[in-house]
Amino acid sequence: MRIGGFQKFSLIDYPGKICAIIFTQGCNFRCPYCHNPELVLPEKFTELIPEEQVFSFLESRRGKLEAVEFTGGEPTLQPDLIDVIQKIKKMGFLVKLDSNGSNPDILQKIADLDIVDYFAMDIKAPLEKYQEITRSDIGSEKIAQSVKIIMNSGKAYEFRTTVAKPLLVKEDFDKIGKLIQGAEFYAFQKFENKKVLSPSLFLTEHSLEELQEFCATMKKYVQKCVVR
Repeated sequence: MRIGGFQKFSLIDYPGKICAIIFTQGCNFRCPYCHNPELVLPEKFTELIPEEQVFSFLESRRGKLEAVEFTGGEPTLQPDLIDVIQKIKKMGFLVKLDSNGSNPDILQKIADLDIVDYFAMDIKAPLEKYQEITRSDIGSEKIAQSVKIIMNSGKAYEFRTTVAKPLLVKEDFDKIGKLIQGAEFYAFQKFENKKVLSPSLFLTEHSLEELQEFCATMKKYVQKCVVR
């Protein structure tokens, strides 16, 4: 596995659990607001962290850490993702998987194997704007399929959207709401223009009032909506 970063301790990334975070290297999206360009752009890749080093740390934290999160980059691009998750599950840890939803076949295999305890999927935009926002050739049907797989997995999950001006507008959230209608949990993630993939686009933050207005729209479709 291409591990580009490893965070040994977090209290906020897995709800209610103490977790470590594995950051995988490589992504098939180029979202301009991405705050991990060193995990996305090959020219910014840093030296890989040996897998053995990560497992040695996790072994030493059995009974202290409760969970391990995979994020990126896009973890489902890693050909050995399932193998690594299975090893971590055998160590007694819960597993959380963050994904952009571009690989529903992998998500379905993971769901069938019952090896992930918490799914988090980024909803980048309404389906018709996906290629524009992600600057990729991803088919919208794959995103819709991934949403269904996660909602039918029987596991805890969340959907979330990073909101940056002028990429998304109020009308987009009715469309996103219909895509994930009935979902348990949805979160708006505030955009911070600090370290982003495309600083030249001059993206800006929405006000808290605007985000709350968007959240009111989403509450028509999901069980719970929050602004982070």
